[in-house]
Amino acid sequence: MKIDKSEVEHVARLARLEIGESEKDPFSEQLSQILKYMDQLGALNTEGVPQTATVREQTNVFQEDVPHPCLSTEQATANAPQTEEGFFLVPRILNDR
Repeated sequence: MKIDKSEVEHVARLARLEIGESEKDPFSEQLSQILKYMDQLGALNTEGVPQTATVREQTNVFQEDVPHPCLSTEQATANAPQTEEGFFLVPRILNDR
């Protein structure tokens, strides 16, 4: 499948990308090559091949969720420059709308 300049422009517009006129021809060729390769993959006989999400064996690396003692509010806010009622005070970054 051949991708032309108008399709490259359309994809760029959807992706909100600004591309120059000199970039359209190379992108057109590259996208066409990708689709050509996908056609080759689609032509392969995969009947009887089990579906896989990955080719490497993976194991769970999570550890048991065990509660541990934590800091009290007073300890956590002890070195804070400003606090109020147990909360950190930080500068406002959003304007009222």
